[in-house]
Amino acid sequence: MRLFVDIKKRLGDFYLDVSFKTDGGVLGLLGASGCGKSMTLKCIAGIEKPDEGRIVLDGAVLFDSERRVNLPPQKRKIGYLFQNYALFPNMTVRQNILCGLRGEKDNAQNALDEMMDLMQLRGLEKHRPWMLSGGQQQRVALARILVGSPNLLMLDEPFSALDSHLRGQLQIQMQKLLKEFGKSVLMVTHSRDEAYRLCDRIALLDDGGILTCKDTKELFADPESRQAALMTGVKNIAQAEKTGEYELTVPAWGVRLTTALPLRDELCAVAVRAHYFNSKTAHNRYPVRFTGQMEEPFEYILQFRYENQDESSPDIWWRLPKDRLPKEPHELGIAPQNVLPLYE
Repeated sequence: MRLFVDIKKRLGDFYLDVSFKTDGGVLGLLGASGCGKSMTLKCIAGIEKPDEGRIVLDGAVLFDSERRVNLPPQKRKIGYLFQNYALFPNMTVRQNILCGLRGEKDNAQNALDEMMDLMQLRGLEKHRPWMLSGGQQQRVALARILVGSPNLLMLDEPFSALDSHLRGQLQIQMQKLLKEFGKSVLMVTHSRDEAYRLCDRIALLDDGGILTCKDTKELFADPESRQAALMTGVKNIAQAEKTGEYELTVPAWGVRLTTALPLRDELCAVAVRAHYFNSKTAHNRYPVRFTGQMEEPFEYILQFRYENQDESSPDIWWRLPKDRLPKEPHELGIAPQNVLPLYE
């Protein structure tokens, strides 16, 4: 299923202006709270009306401001999983799921049986939402959506209400379910880890607009802009200048770094992920001195400075597993492919 979205909407001082398309698979909308992710889903679902633009799903026009087309939500064939799951508290699991059939009663029992098996809800048919765990409530909400065979599935922060242990378990189940769904999926999240695990592509949203839209692994390997680097978790970013086709200078760090990618003239900064430093590589290797250490459950963060680093610049982070913690080396290197040039 193909989805095309090009819409604009103003809400007070906030202005949403997004344009993207997806040809199947899972597209993640990643960004901070208030950047327009959920509003985008609501416009696609028909809950909110854009001021202008078009929304087309597999050739069917859902919204077109010029042609004055605005299909009501019930005619859009879109499954929308809200953050709070929106289950009916006075209904049983069975009744909640059957609400998704929207009047299609002929095959109701077979459809219900299929969803109960798929979502591992057998034995809970007569339970009400308050009797279920958070994970069970999520599976009931998904079953209610999927039983109606939607053409597009939209998930709005599907794991935000769950504790970390349950979140990990359900992400594994969700990954399998999304592959079996076989149609386009939009997933809103502010967690880069969730986006990396579950999404084929990621659109980064900031202040109502889309910064970039790329394949997930490509985005993390080459964020290109400072804001994209920050949103994908880069801890070490500094101003940089191009000094060669594959060489840049970082004045604040007092080093020159070789890159794997050819550099463009508009280079403005460089990023290095905290995991990318290496005490063994011979590339981009410089003397360092260590200034601090932070311990996490399974990793250490070592803080260091280059020998010629500007005193006003912040310490650099090196993150590594506890079982690989070496004696503090005198020098650290970076593989050229791990030097990330930034252009905005």
